[in-house]
Amino acid sequence: MIVGVGIDVVDIERFGATLERTPGLRDRLFTPEERELPLNSLAARFAAKEAIAKALGAPVGLQWHDATVRRGEDGRPHLQVTGTVEARAEALGVHAMHVSLSHDAGIASAVVVAEG
Repeated sequence: MIVGVGIDVVDIERFGATLERTPGLRDRLFTPEERELPLNSLAARFAAKEAIAKALGAPVGLQWHDATVRRGEDGRPHLQVTGTVEARAEALGVHAMHVSLSHDAGIASAVVVAEG
């Protein structure tokens, strides 16, 4: 059963400008592992974090570092959730989350499906 679906899109150039203007933002949004990625991948991961929040009902208090997009051995992205995100997912009865990322033509996007 689908508990929630979230989608988000990010203008990569605008996102890069925001990261440049706000020096601490990269550290607030991303884990050390994520921070090393190129801008288009960072934008897609930010879109994924926003999509996760939407799929979980956009509750107040979710922490950015409690959701990480990792690449599996097969090359596909998957989500690792901990802390506040994991607690919200458990409260909703979510037992799996699926993510799809894309970046092309200056736009990064992500879709998250929360399955219960």
